[in-house]
Amino acid sequence: VLMKKVILVVSLALTLATFASADIYVKAKIHTDPVSIMGQTQPAKDYFSEQWIGDDKFANISPDQSSIIDLKKNVIYLISHNEKTYIEATLPLDITKLLPPEMAQMASMMKITVTVTPTGQTKTIGQWNCSEYDVSMTMMMMPMKMKVYASTDVPFDFSKVMEKMYSNVLKAQMRLDDTSLQEFTKIKGYWIASETTMEMMGSKGRTTMEVVEISKKSPDSSVYSVPAGYTKTDKLSMKGM
Repeated sequence: VLMKKVILVVSLALTLATFASADIYVKAKIHTDPVSIMGQTQPAKDYFSEQWIGDDKFANISPDQSSIIDLKKNVIYLISHNEKTYIEATLPLDITKLLPPEMAQMASMMKITVTVTPTGQTKTIGQWNCSEYDVSMTMMMMPMKMKVYASTDVPFDFSKVMEKMYSNVLKAQMRLDDTSLQEFTKIKGYWIASETTMEMMGSKGRTTMEVVEISKKSPDSSVYSVPAGYTKTDKLSMKGM
C-alpha cells in the first residue's frame, strides 16, 4: 500500500511538473488567393502557422517569416527565413526605425486607420464559440476589410497576452501605430478565424486564417531561438517585408 502511495505521489508530481512547464500551442491554416499586380502574378498559397505562448516568451512561426518575443531580455526578433536573416529590436517596438532608407520617408506619410465594429453575431468554428467583428482598414487610400471571429473560450487570458506580447507582433506585421492598435483591443478573445480582402492597383486579394488546434505542450528549445546560421541585420529589406 505504501509503495502504491509513493508511486501515486511521484506520478502526480511528474504530471504537475509537465503541466507547469507546458506552453500554449496554436496551429492555424492560412490560404491566400492568387493575385496579379502590374503584370506580376502570385499563385495561390496554403500553409500552416504556429504560435507558442509562454509566461515570458512568445513565438509566431510561418514558412517565410517568424517573430519571437523575450520579455526577460525585453527584445523582439524579426526573422526572414527566405533571406536567412534576423533583426533584434528593443521593446516597445518602433517599426519605423527598422525600415530601409527607401521606405523611411514614405512611412512617415503612411497612416493606417482602423475601425473595429462588433456585429453581435456568433458562430461556432471547430470547437470554439466565436463572436463576429467587422474590421475596416485604410492605408494610402487602399481599403482593406476583415471579418474576424474571436473566442474567449480558450485555455488562457488573451487580453493579458495581447497587452504583454501580441501587440508588438501586430505592430511589426501590420505596421500599426498605438491608435490603430488600441482599436484592435475591441476584439475580445483570441482570433479563431479571419478573412481579409483588399484592393490594390485594380487587383483584389483575399487571405483566410482558421485555427485548427489549441493545446498545451512543452516546446522544443529551438522554438524561442533564432535558427543557427542566420545573419543579424539592422534594417528590414524590401524582400523581407
